[in-house]
Amino acid sequence: MNTDLMFSSKTDLWATPQTFFDELNSEFGFDTDVCALASNAKCAKFFTPEVNGLSQVWEGVCWMNPPYGRGIGMWLKKAYESAQQGATVVCLVPSRTDTRWWHDYCMKGEVRFIKGRLKFGGHSNAAPFPSAVVIFRPTKGQNDKFCR
Repeated sequence: MNTDLMFSSKTDLWATPQTFFDELNSEFGFDTDVCALASNAKCAKFFTPEVNGLSQVWEGVCWMNPPYGRGIGMWLKKAYESAQQGATVVCLVPSRTDTRWWHDYCMKGEVRFIKGRLKFGGHSNAAPFPSAVVIFRPTKGQNDKFCR
């Protein structure tokens, strides 16, 4: 990816730094990359734009680094709803605490703010925005034991 393009609004794709992913993968053990390109997929099972991850069922432990454009809210909604159905979804997102999608979804998950700025896609320059990891854990059936 061209560095000039990376620091402009002409792209909403930010490839996950491998070492960053590896650290989270050692904690969570991901099954599926729900939002990937074939060239940057982080898991053996992955959904490309052609497959449309938003229309798939997310199960197990999922990794999500969505496109950071206007549609990011749809991805976070899907992540949150998938956790309601039993999946664990770990999301790498820009830390945009002033947005509706942040308050509608991210605030319902576990938020881990990242110190400093990530260097996406192996580039030497850091991203022009802060990032966060948002974790949505399964909630399906969590209250079943209290029902009599």
